[in-house]
Amino acid sequence: MPIFDDQPRGRVVNLHGGTAGRLVGFVILALVIVIFLFSAVTRVDSGAVGVLTLFGKVTGEVLPEGLHLINPFKTNHEISIRTQEIKETASVPSSEGLVMALDTSLIYHLNPDKAAEVYQKIGPRYLEVLVEPNLRAAIREATASHSANALYTGEREMVAKQISDHLAGLLGQRGIVVESVLLRDIQLPSTLKSSIEAKQQAEQEALAMNFRLQKETQEAQRKRIEAQGIRDFQQIVAQGISPQLLEWKGIEATETLAKSPNSKVVVVGGGKNGLPLILGQ
Repeated sequence: MPIFDDQPRGRVVNLHGGTAGRLVGFVILALVIVIFLFSAVTRVDSGAVGVLTLFGKVTGEVLPEGLHLINPFKTNHEISIRTQEIKETASVPSSEGLVMALDTSLIYHLNPDKAAEVYQKIGPRYLEVLVEPNLRAAIREATASHSANALYTGEREMVAKQISDHLAGLLGQRGIVVESVLLRDIQLPSTLKSSIEAKQQAEQEALAMNFRLQKETQEAQRKRIEAQGIRDFQQIVAQGISPQLLEWKGIEATETLAKSPNSKVVVVGGGKNGLPLILGQ
């Protein structure tokens, strides 16, 4: 009987041990599946793209914004493709060798089609590695070919375009799209700034004086033309007046006055040309 009792007990213990082992295995398998699923789902934020790497190697795949199902062994690296601004303040030389403080803004964004190439060849710090150094070099190269007076007055847009064109060709092939370059402010030495402002004021005064002189010249020319017209008119009228015409007009005037109801005295033959003289009373 004791031997018979020991055999059932051994079977019951082995049965419970196998069930617990299978339960633990199921739990572990479920956890692995859950972790696998979570690793296979990735999200890319708005205004960014995702660059995938597999064991540190860039695969060349670029994910747009949203949720994506990927290989769980791949890693997603987000890079912004939004329009961004770099503000740069640099001391730059002019063509005369003067040093000026120039505040510049570069408006740019990353080309989504080249995001994987930028991440692989330049890295996520492409702003510090590529964009900023080239911006400083382009600013100095552009200002060195222009005078301080030109930069301070009317050639800002030309300099900004020169910088933009240079950066667009250099950064565009590396995956950076240059939208625009803005020259916010140019700070010159105080003495040079005062002399430039004085020169501009003198130029404005000279322009105003030239305008007044031009106006007076036009007015004098108008008066000469008017006087010449009056003189021509008088010459034409004088050529058409003869003594006979004057006598005839005198006779007509005498007749008109004689018919007037006002009292008068008419002296016949009193004038130089024999015209009557009319004396009013």
